[in-house]
Amino acid sequence: MPRDRNPLVVGGVIGDVLDQFGASITLRVVYNNREVNNGGDFRPSYIVNQPRVDIGGDDFRTFYTLVMVDPDAPSPSDPNLREYLHWMVTDIPGSTGTNFGQEIVCYESPRPSMGIHRMIFILFRQLGRETVYAPEWRQNFNTRDFAETYNLGSPVAAVYFNCQRESGTGGRRPVQL
Repeated sequence: MPRDRNPLVVGGVIGDVLDQFGASITLRVVYNNREVNNGGDFRPSYIVNQPRVDIGGDDFRTFYTLVMVDPDAPSPSDPNLREYLHWMVTDIPGSTGTNFGQEIVCYESPRPSMGIHRMIFILFRQLGRETVYAPEWRQNFNTRDFAETYNLGSPVAAVYFNCQRESGTGGRRPVQL
């Protein structure tokens, strides 16, 4: 896929949160039977409960870490809490989902109060089981530093959606492919 047509580039995920990478595993995120597609919109009332997350891979002896971050906290015009960590699950065996992993940072439902926020799910391959630990706090999490600290390398998959307060209007430009 040409770089300028990659929805993660168009949505600013690559650049703001991640460096360019090549996806090598499937990542499927579903809220209430609705799948997350890059640039889609979800309201806070729809994402109260953690989603079902399924990952690809063909070896259940390979483990993955999933992080969910908001790089636009508390507002896109002043993201001084960037990146806010909403969820972290480690030790997810390949070809399973988050329900088979260890939730080390419990899911916190996004509730943006100002502007449109990108909620990003990022999947990393771990070096081994029980090799990744929870950060001390949620605010100012840094995905790049986290990956470097735990020798996770580049992501193997990522997907994001947009979220704004329940009564918000407008939206980010739709991702054109």
